[in-house]
Amino acid sequence: MQNQNSDSATAGLLAGIGAFLIWGLAPLYFNLLDGISAPEILSHRSVWSFILAMLLLALLGKLKDFWETLGSRKKMTTLLLSTLLIGSNWLVFIWAITNQHMLDASLGYYINPLVSISLGVLFMGERLRPLQWFAVALAAAGIGYELWQFGRVPLIALFLAFSFGFYGLVRKRAPVDSLTGLAVETLYMLPVAIIFLLWTDSPSSNLLTNSWQLNGLLLLAGPITLTPLLLFNIAARRLNLSTVGFLQYIGPTLMLLLATFFYGEPLGESKLITFAIVWFALFLYSTDALVHRRKRRLLRKAAL
Repeated sequence: MQNQNSDSATAGLLAGIGAFLIWGLAPLYFNLLDGISAPEILSHRSVWSFILAMLLLALLGKLKDFWETLGSRKKMTTLLLSTLLIGSNWLVFIWAITNQHMLDASLGYYINPLVSISLGVLFMGERLRPLQWFAVALAAAGIGYELWQFGRVPLIALFLAFSFGFYGLVRKRAPVDSLTGLAVETLYMLPVAIIFLLWTDSPSSNLLTNSWQLNGLLLLAGPITLTPLLLFNIAARRLNLSTVGFLQYIGPTLMLLLATFFYGEPLGESKLITFAIVWFALFLYSTDALVHRRKRRLLRKAAL
């Protein structure tokens, strides 16, 4: 039994690392689509993600869940809201990556866990310990510093953090698995995506006139969307939340390194200070979570 648990945790760890590596390296893919607008990339992403999701549902024998979800007014209303959130998140993320704002995107996904924590307190009745409250306040201070230094709110980072945070909150209220939920969300996006591709005068919107290399890149949007999501779900089922929380920072760290060393985005002193404040806040929160988890484990052992 212990070996089985160990194997399960190892598989979960590998799956989690794989998911966050793909998410962190995704900017390399989106930058290959240079010259294609963010709405057009999002449209292709929606179409090919829907097709791939439906194929996977068929292969996994889960089409029945999909049809049952379509018949539930409550689930469909909730998933319509989640579609608006994840669709706008994807659009702003793609725009940021293709317009040299990768550092802002990275900062957004560093802030996101703390936004999710705050939403849990506000809407789910979750409680924070004093050090965790301090970590959230410290992250807010980091954003305040950038506002004071530049005289502007880091809108891209905040939009990505809050849209993904609220997306997670809404999906918690929709009792559907991730693949079925994503299939419905991309189904909602499908008519808009098709209309946009037919309406736009962009030459790359017509697959029949594209090179096979470009078509291959556009079709790759489906696997790049679904693969990390499925790997993440494997990790979430097999690992404890604190481990998943640590793995989560692989993605924005890779984005930060790509932006600074590969794409040459300037990481000035002021922006570096903002990142440092947020990093320290995350360190405090994660340390507190680990210490508290270890105490609970020791108490359970003592009780046994």
